[in-house]
Amino acid sequence: MMRVHVETGAPVLVEVRTRSKIAIQNLLATVCLMPLALIAGCSGVVSQSSPSTPPPQTQTYSVSGTISPTVGGGGASVTLSGAASATVTASSSGAYTFTGLANGTYAVTPSHTGYTFSPTSQSVTVNGANVTGTDFMAAAQGTQTFSISGTISPTAGGSGASVTLSGAASATATANTSGVYTFAGLANGTYTLTPSNTGYTFSPASMNATVGGANVTGINFSATPVGTAHTATVSWTASTSVVSGYNVYRGTVSGGPYAKVNTTVISILTFTDATVQSAQTYYYVTTAVDASSNESIFSNEVKAVIP
Repeated sequence: MMRVHVETGAPVLVEVRTRSKIAIQNLLATVCLMPLALIAGCSGVVSQSSPSTPPPQTQTYSVSGTISPTVGGGGASVTLSGAASATVTASSSGAYTFTGLANGTYAVTPSHTGYTFSPTSQSVTVNGANVTGTDFMAAAQGTQTFSISGTISPTAGGSGASVTLSGAASATATANTSGVYTFAGLANGTYTLTPSNTGYTFSPASMNATVGGANVTGINFSATPVGTAHTATVSWTASTSVVSGYNVYRGTVSGGPYAKVNTTVISILTFTDATVQSAQTYYYVTTAVDASSNESIFSNEVKAVIP
């Protein structure tokens, strides 16, 4: 036993009991070994590897269409290029599909010995959805073919509009920035053309065209924004002669020609034209009609600009 005397104002005795030197050495050895054991245990845990998580799979899409008629489409080769490259063979019905495609822009080009195709190639963009209806028409080489063309106006609704061809053959064309579209490589026959563009309605909704040994032009459509309706109201001064009513005529070129837009003689001095199209300019004149249906010459011309 060891005694220590500490002076803190009053004498205090503190006893410290010690073990033998050997016991202290054994205690120190034990204390020193414990961290080593812990360290060894931890290093053992760290050395274990957990299985890695596989990366998420990227969603893919498809591009598909049909080559008609089947005599030229069945067995045709279709090549994909652009964001990826591939080649598939169309089925006996002319149908083909490219699968496993990521988002991007691709070119689709068909080929078949002894045939030409319309269009020769199409550009498609995959953007979060499958692309269907990328169709082509096949024509035997050496066979005379013709075209159908037209314009969709105004350009705001015509530019980029899709036009679907059905009937004697099937295909889809995209109007250019001026609203002009063309189907080439067509054999003689009757076809139906139907335009479409998101946010627009079309007048007429579809048109028939018959190819009979010559190209067909002027298959035109008018596009109107959905939910938009325009009218033009024309008013005039009463005739100084005794009349039974008036007729209203409209043209798209100043000075005519004009076409009558009312179905019955108008008894009042105003007329509302509800058949106008957006982004068009019209020119109106009126005539007076007497009881014997005699009609006066045209009045002065007025212009109406439709927004």
